[in-house]
Amino acid sequence: MAVLKVNPNRMELLNLRRRLAIAKRGHKLLKDKLDELMKQFLNKVRENQRLRKEIEEKLAKAYQIFAVARSESSAEIIEEALFYPHMTTSVKISEKRLMGIRVPEFEVEQEGTFDCYGLSTTPAVLDKALFLLNEVVPILIKLSEAEKAVELIAVEIEKTRRRVNALEHVLIPQLDETIVYINMKLDEAERENRTRLMKIKEMVSGGSV
Repeated sequence: MAVLKVNPNRMELLNLRRRLAIAKRGHKLLKDKLDELMKQFLNKVRENQRLRKEIEEKLAKAYQIFAVARSESSAEIIEEALFYPHMTTSVKISEKRLMGIRVPEFEVEQEGTFDCYGLSTTPAVLDKALFLLNEVVPILIKLSEAEKAVELIAVEIEKTRRRVNALEHVLIPQLDETIVYINMKLDEAERENRTRLMKIKEMVSGGSV
């Protein structure tokens, strides 16, 4: 590791010691941030997996019920029943801060009803299938929110890890080595001064005899 290009004097030594103390404090804060980011990342990944599993289970069940509805009625009647929905779904998008990261927050708003067809001509199980699908919509929105948060946190983790590594493996070792180098140069200069003073003293003592 190469030392920094500095003048080996006491003022520079004090500056480097201050920089080293700041770098070490910054390293600790970034390490703490990295640990917390990893914790939040794992929490979001678990939430992502839970939501995905819930969606898959509801969809599988809804498709099974749809198959039953199709067996109890004709395709034309089912299609006609679903052709004119009276429900609208909108999503309000806002932001929240998570460990200093702006992550999106989605709020689902639904108006109207999905069972807008004649009950006399459609099979009863159709209601169950549509009810399950209606439940899936807000979960899908929640899943997209969780997936985006995972993506953004992953980017921040990588940036923070690079900064931690730069401090830990580059800057702090450079500062340490430069401080050692300056101390060594100052010690050499002090020994040279001491030797010079001793010679001067000997010369003065020899001349006074």
